[in-house]
Amino acid sequence: MTSGTVSGTAPGAAPGAAGTTGEPAARFRDLLAAEWLKLWSLRSTPWAYLVTALAVIGFNVGQAYDTYRYWTDESAGDADKFIRDGIPLAEAFTSNAVVIHLLAAGAIGAAAVAGEYGTGLIRTTFAAVPDRRAVMAAKAAVLAGVTTAFGAFVALVSFFSTQAILSGRDIGVSLDHPGAVRVVVASALLTPVAALVGMALGTLLRHMGSTLVATVAALLVLPMVISPDRYWSALIAHSLPYPAWRRLTEPGAHFEAYPWSEGGAWTVYALWALAAVAVTVFSVNRRDQ
Repeated sequence: MTSGTVSGTAPGAAPGAAGTTGEPAARFRDLLAAEWLKLWSLRSTPWAYLVTALAVIGFNVGQAYDTYRYWTDESAGDADKFIRDGIPLAEAFTSNAVVIHLLAAGAIGAAAVAGEYGTGLIRTTFAAVPDRRAVMAAKAAVLAGVTTAFGAFVALVSFFSTQAILSGRDIGVSLDHPGAVRVVVASALLTPVAALVGMALGTLLRHMGSTLVATVAALLVLPMVISPDRYWSALIAHSLPYPAWRRLTEPGAHFEAYPWSEGGAWTVYALWALAAVAVTVFSVNRRDQ
């Protein structure tokens, strides 16, 4: 046996590196299962999703009920205009509800990583599976899957419940109404985008408090302080998830000083999600735990 090697291990190999113990590397599906169990083992997880769903759906239903309540017989003549202007779709997922939705989804994503760093459990995880990138990819995949399903549930329940209320005044619309599917899909997919952004910031900052502040600033504060009335600031605004959601869901949102397309808004969704996953996966090897 050549000096400097043990059982075929290359000189200088880390003692804990994969392959040095003779154990097979963890399969990705095993990592997914582990992250799934880890996610639902926290008592706060189901409560976080339940409270978020109730709050978001409650805001949307409350807006629809206000319209139903104050809709008078004199307003009946405006029903066609009400529907034509897209107001039923705007009430299917309101701006107030999406603010709560963004905050909650971002916090859920942040907790998925920052909480593990805070307790030190991440060290145990990486000791068991030295391939950090695979671990973080599994975390991102589980989070994306769960929040996408959750977002779809909330968006669909909000749509059907609000339209059922509005239909009591003959001003509700069905899912095959022009633009209805776009509103539901855009509202549903905003959930994983926000959650993945929170996870990426949690990976970088590793502290729950600072991660939440950064998530709120990126998802909510920045879009509010940037004016879409100037060219360069409009370009920045058009690259953010919340304005992208507005472009896809709100009537007349594209009639701004510098309009943009639906395709551009969908692209913003995709780029933010991909960038967040890339930060989560590839930044983890650059810092000690």
